Amino acid sequence: MLREDALRYHEDGRPGKLEVRVTKPMTTARDLSLAYSPGVADACTAIEEDAAAAARYTGKGNLVAVVSNGTAVLGLGNIGALASKPVMEGKAALFKKFANIDCYDIEVDETDPAKLAEIVIALEPTFGAINLEDIKAPECFEVERICKERMGIPVFHDDQHGTAIVCCAAAVNALKLGGKKFENIKLTVSGGGAAGTACINLLITMGVKRENILVCDRSGVIHAGRDDLTPDKQVHARETDARTLEDAIKGADMFLGVSAPGVLTQEMVKTMAPAPIIFGLANPVPEIMPDVARDAAPDALIATGRSDYPNQVNNVLCFPFIFRGALDVGATEINEEMKVACVHAIAALARAPSTAEAAAAYSGENLVFGPDYLIPKPFDPRLLSVVATAVAKTAMETGVAMRPLEDVEAYRKNLLSSVFRTGFAMKPIFERAMSVSRRIVFAEGEDERALRCAQNMLQDGIDAPILIGRPGVVQDRLDRMGVELKAGADFEIVNPEDDPRYFEYWSTYYDLKKRDGVSTDLAKAIIRTNTTAIAATMVHRGEADSMICGLFGEYGWHLKYIADVLARDGRHPIGALSLLIMDTGPLFIADTHVHEDPSAEQLVEIAVASAAIMRDFKQEPKAAFISNSNFGSVSQPDAAKMRRAVGLMDEAGVDFEYEGEMHADTAMDPKVRERIFPSSRLHGTANLLVMPNASAASVARNLLKTVGKGMGVGPILMGLEGKAHIVTPSATARGLINIAALAGG
Repeated sequence: MLREDALRYHEDGRPGKLEVRVTKPMTTARDLSLAYSPGVADACTAIEEDAAAAARYTGKGNLVAVVSNGTAVLGLGNIGALASKPVMEGKAALFKKFANIDCYDIEVDETDPAKLAEIVIALEPTFGAINLEDIKAPECFEVERICKERMGIPVFHDDQHGTAIVCCAAAVNALKLGGKKFENIKLTVSGGGAAGTACINLLITMGVKRENILVCDRSGVIHAGRDDLTPDKQVHARETDARTLEDAIKGADMFLGVSAPGVLTQEMVKTMAPAPIIFGLANPVPEIMPDVARDAAPDALIATGRSDYPNQVNNVLCFPFIFRGALDVGATEINEEMKVACVHAIAALARAPSTAEAAAAYSGENLVFGPDYLIPKPFDPRLLSVVATAVAKTAMETGVAMRPLEDVEAYRKNLLSSVFRTGFAMKPIFERAMSVSRRIVFAEGEDERALRCAQNMLQDGIDAPILIGRPGVVQDRLDRMGVELKAGADFEIVNPEDDPRYFEYWSTYYDLKKRDGVSTDLAKAIIRTNTTAIAATMVHRGEADSMICGLFGEYGWHLKYIADVLARDGRHPIGALSLLIMDTGPLFIADTHVHEDPSAEQLVEIAVASAAIMRDFKQEPKAAFISNSNFGSVSQPDAAKMRRAVGLMDEAGVDFEYEGEMHADTAMDPKVRERIFPSSRLHGTANLLVMPNASAASVARNLLKTVGKGMGVGPILMGLEGKAHIVTPSATARGLINIAALAGG
C-alpha cells in the first residue's frame, strides 16, 4: 500500500516534486527586452566587471546544487545516479520548503572521486553552495576535500556533517540531563564510515577526548594492531585490548551507532555507565530498538534515525538552515565554528518552551525538554531564524562572510517573518504594540491557544496578560505544555468561580444593564458563568486595556455582551475587518461578522473605519464596493444599496480612493475595469473589498483562505477603539498573537 501511494505521489499531476518558475514579469515586449536581449547584456557586463554582482543580478546567491552519484543512497545503497534522482529531488524540495532556498538536483554518473570533484568544481559559476549527497565512503572524503580546497563557495557533505551536527545537538542536551560533560565521557562508536567519522570529529571539537573513543567496524574494534585499515580509519586506531563491540561498550557513557541493525544487545547496554546515552542511527532498523534499550537501562537517553520514536536525528533540522545562513552572508565555506554554532542553536531550541505551531504539527506529543525531547522537531518554525542567524553571525565573526550583515537582529526578525506569512504585514502593528504597555484580558484563559499567546506576550516583556479561568486548570495546562509560568505570579488570573471582586463586577454589570431588563440575580449569574461579560466589565472598569474572546461560541453571542458593556460614550460596533495575506499582497474584506445586511450609511461607516485600520498597517486604501452589478448594469436591491453607498462616500469627501458598485474581478483587474468603465477613479488593484452583506464577505474570505491559500488575520472589530476583539473558534495561537498586537490600539 505504501509503495502504491508513494508511486502515485510522485507520478500524479506533474511528474516529480520540482518545477522552475519565472520571478519577474514577462508579459510585454518591454519585459522581454529587459529579461533577455538587449537588456540582459547590462547585467552580464556588470558581473564581468564585478563577480560579486552575480548575487545582485542573478539567483546564484540563493541557489544550491544537490550533487550525487547514487553510490550510498540511504537505506538503498549503491543504486546509481539515475535511481537516486527521486531522493535528490526530495532533498531539493526540503531546501525550498524549510528555508526558501532554490535548488537543482544534479545526478552525476561518475564514481571516480577525482573526476566527480572536477565536475562539481566546474559548477561554481552557477551555484552559491554545493550539497554533496549520498556518495559512499571513502570516496566522499576525497570529493569533499578536493572541492573545498579549490572552490570559493561552501561545499557540505550532508550525510557526514548534517548527521554530525544534529547528533551533537542531541548529545549536548543528553549530557545536560545526565549531569555529564563532553571532556569526561567514554564514547563507543559502531561504524567508521562517512557519518561516523564526521560525528566523531565534531564530538572531539565539542570536547570529547580522542583517547576516550573506541570505534568499531565490521571487523571489530579499530585498534593500533590492525593492518587492514584505510587512511580514513587509521585515525581512529588506538592502543587497546578491546577487540569486539562487547568489549568496547563496557563502562561507556555514550554509544553512537551509524552502522547496522541489531548490533547492540541488551546485555551490552547493561554493562554501560549509569544514565547511558544510546544513539542508534541505523535506518530503518537501528542498532538497538528504543524499547529494548529502555528495558535494559530505564535511565537511558535514547535517539534514533526514525520518525516514529522520540529524538529523531534528522538532517532536516540542520542543512536548510546552515545553508540559509551561509548563503545570506556570502560565506566562502562552512567552517567548524559555524557547525558548532549550529549545534548549540539547535540544542538551545529544544530547551526553550515549544511553540504553538510545533505543538499543532505534532499533536499528542509532549514537546517539553527531557529524555523524550532532546532536539526540536523539523516543523518548529523557529529553526530558520535561530539556526540561520547563529550560522551567519559566526561566519562573520570568523572572517568567511563576503557580504556581512549590517543588522543581525533585523536579519533574525526578517527570517521569522518569512516563516509566518502574516509577519511582514503585521510588522507595523507589532512595532506599535512594542511601544506601549497594555493589559489584555483573555476571556477563554484556559484554552491552550490563549496560554501560548500569553507566553509570547510575557517573553516580549511589555504586555501584561490577564487570564480568566480556574487556576488549577490553567496551571496544569501550562505544566503539560512545558511553559515555566506560574498563575498569579507571572500573570494575573481571574477565577470565575471564586474571585474577591465578584461583588464589584456583578454590581457594575447590573448598573449598566438594570434598565434593560437585567435583575440583580441575572447579573450575578452572568458574572459567575459568562467569561466574555467578565472580561468586558474589567475593561469598562479600567482594570484591563482590551479583551479578546471567541475561541469557542458564536460571534454574535460574544458581540452582544461586549456591546452591552463597552458600546457607550460614542463607541459602537461598526464592522469586522478581515485581512488576508495573498501571494499578490494584503487584501482586506469587510464586513464579515457584525452586520448581516448593512445599510448604505453603515457601509460608508465600515469603509471609513476600515481605511483607518489599513493605514495602521501602512497600507493606502483602495476601496471597491462589491456587487453583482458593474456600474449600473443591474438594478437589484443590493446593487442599488452599493450605488447609494458610493454616492454617500462622495458627499463625505473621504481622503482615499474608492469606486463602485462593481464585480469582484473588476475591482481586482485594472484592465477589466478600464475596458468596462474607463473613467474609474480607482487606480490599480483594489485592496479593500466592501461587501454588500456578511454572507458575501464571509464566503469571499473563506474561499480566499482555502482555494486562494490566503493567510488570515482577524476579524478585527472596528468601532470600539481597540477595547475588544472577537476571534473565531478556528483561530490559531499565531492568529491570537496577531490580534493581541492589535488590541488596545
